[in-house]
Amino acid sequence: MRAILAAEAEALGFVAFGVAAPDALGAAAQRLRSFVELGRHGSMTWMAETLDRRADPQTLWPEVRSVIMLAMNYGPDIDPRATLEQRDRATISVYARNRDYHDVVKGRLKQLAGRLASLGAAGVKVFVDTAPVMEKPLAALAGLGWQGKHTNLVSRQHGSWLFLGAIFTTAELEPDVAETDHCGSCRACLDVCPTDAFPAPYQIDGRRCISYLTIESKAPIPVEFRKPIGNRIYGCDDCLAACPWNKFATAASEARLSARHDLMAPPLQSFLALDDAGFRAVFSGSPVKRIGRDRFLRNVLIAAGNSGSRALLAPCEALLADPSPLVRGAAVWAVSMLADVRRLAALATEHAGESDLTVSDEWRLACAPAIAKEPE
Repeated sequence: MRAILAAEAEALGFVAFGVAAPDALGAAAQRLRSFVELGRHGSMTWMAETLDRRADPQTLWPEVRSVIMLAMNYGPDIDPRATLEQRDRATISVYARNRDYHDVVKGRLKQLAGRLASLGAAGVKVFVDTAPVMEKPLAALAGLGWQGKHTNLVSRQHGSWLFLGAIFTTAELEPDVAETDHCGSCRACLDVCPTDAFPAPYQIDGRRCISYLTIESKAPIPVEFRKPIGNRIYGCDDCLAACPWNKFATAASEARLSARHDLMAPPLQSFLALDDAGFRAVFSGSPVKRIGRDRFLRNVLIAAGNSGSRALLAPCEALLADPSPLVRGAAVWAVSMLADVRRLAALATEHAGESDLTVSDEWRLACAPAIAKEPE
């Protein structure tokens, strides 16, 4: 049964296959509890709410006897950090440059799970990221790789660019040997992080992570992180891309996981005028769509403020009147980065009646240096 499943997994596009025991998470479960207790999950309250189920697969599904872990490669064909110096253009995380991987991977998992059910009359459940499953520790237990110092899975064969999926089954399958750690003394992933999101090797503070700030957080981006974010408008790949094990990585073979040309380094200006319908049209079928237009424009405005491009000032000014307070607040910061003192003072006077407290605070923060002296 195992040999048949492994062969079919490869035919379906998975590059790694392994089996973990559902009761072997011990140390990983404790690390998760510490992560939550320290508040490093930020506003992701669902991590605390689902902690017990996440820490123990048998709490999630008591009938599970084996966990089949699979990996699908989504490697880029160029270093994704190449666009970071193109300040008037956007950098989108590699995983979000085409179709939503949940749909791609889950469809393949269902095919494989159906085959398993037919072979052994076994019960099956499939999971891709959205359920309370500790995919990375389970993948390490199944021998697919190890959790590197950046806490993501690393494979000696495929590097860091792996989507993970799980099949829980009632079938009794022999577990694989867990992969050992091959990070050694390397600190590349830790040292490259723009926001110092790693308190220590193998630990991450989600509240400082650019992926959390631009995707999960629904609040204004804290001021201390705005400049380090640069032109990253959805996620961050720096720690993944820095890993030396990527020398063995290959570009994704699945067409739906290869980058769309228009999302490789899109001009920031092309996004600043998007209304909700336009946003949905551009990102139809993309994971970017899930954060919604307002959070997306918040991110684009931070990148625009970091661009140094005066050509972006007018479209940023137009968003000072946006219906969304989140967008207006980000627009204030962007304008304060791009406008001269005279223009900023004039805009502050024009928008002095802002009723939303958060946006009012943004104006005070942005204009303090300008109001302290007469415009030149």
